[in-house]
Amino acid sequence: MTERPLRHGYTTGACAAAAARGAARMLRTQQRQEAAEIVLPGGERVTFPLAGQTFDGLSASCHVVKDAGDDPDVTNGAEIHVTVRREARRPPGGKTLIFLLGGRGVGRVTKPGLAVPVGEPAINPVPRRLITEAVKEEFAVVCLPEVLYVTVSIPNGEELAQKTLNARLGILGGLSILGTTGIVRPISAQAWTDTIDSAVDVALAGGTSTVVLSTGRTSELAAQAFFERTAPLPEEAFVMMGDHVGYALRACLGKGVPRVVLAGQFAKLLKIACGHEQTHVSSAELDLRELASWLAATGAAALVALAERANTARQLLEESGRDRQLITLVCERARRAAERLAPGGELKVLLADYDSTMLYFG
Repeated sequence: MTERPLRHGYTTGACAAAAARGAARMLRTQQRQEAAEIVLPGGERVTFPLAGQTFDGLSASCHVVKDAGDDPDVTNGAEIHVTVRREARRPPGGKTLIFLLGGRGVGRVTKPGLAVPVGEPAINPVPRRLITEAVKEEFAVVCLPEVLYVTVSIPNGEELAQKTLNARLGILGGLSILGTTGIVRPISAQAWTDTIDSAVDVALAGGTSTVVLSTGRTSELAAQAFFERTAPLPEEAFVMMGDHVGYALRACLGKGVPRVVLAGQFAKLLKIACGHEQTHVSSAELDLRELASWLAATGAAALVALAERANTARQLLEESGRDRQLITLVCERARRAAERLAPGGELKVLLADYDSTMLYFG
């Protein structure tokens, strides 16, 4: 049976632009609009159905329900609301001015290093442009003496934001309005890699010279506890990279991070040691076979036997009694593999046990 192709969706930024277009048209025409078309950055024309339409002589509102396609996006199904309001004051020069505001459920930037200045609503540059252009197109041939205020809101945005890394990045009070292409590709890594880029930028802007890249929350907790005891780091120094090891290391290299700490559990570090840039796509059986060959070269016959019969890396670690030779071998090979991916600068490896304690640092 042939599986159907995964369906793409649209970003919060594209949804906000369509809602802005619909609200602006209702304000201009004083007629209800059922849909709004926008042009995405790549030139594709897309029509979005509108809901919640209201309008009068001074303002108009509507919303678009976000469809993220087959991507597991926490904002899928969220209502992206936009209100366009006119204010009767004549700006200098008589031209229409458009001001973009963040309403309920849209976060506000509180830390430097992001694409939006501190104090501004977390609406990224491409969505800002799409939204303002959508409104301008509706009023392009109309001479208005007023100022237009465009407010974007997401009613449950603050609740949804708790499922994201926004607070770590300094985006408080709600979600970000994101998107560079307007399209959400299903099961893509873009959301992760965009977050990694932003998180490293925020860390550097906060003045830290050390970035701790963690494969998951358990390893991050172990790293936070270790540095709290030894050399406290600010919260933004800890960057959750998930499985995107190669991307995160190259991002740190490209942005000039002086010191990187790679924090992970044994199975993830073994994958890195075996040369995997994406730690979720490799075979555990093949990784253990390679590890057994490394151990054989050291003459550790008992560990070789354990590696050859183990089903998982975790089983090997536990049945070895967390053997120091085994741990050191894997961590050192992981460090060397990471240095090959992103040469230059100082790189350390931190091994977290499965209870968030630290087993190795070096």
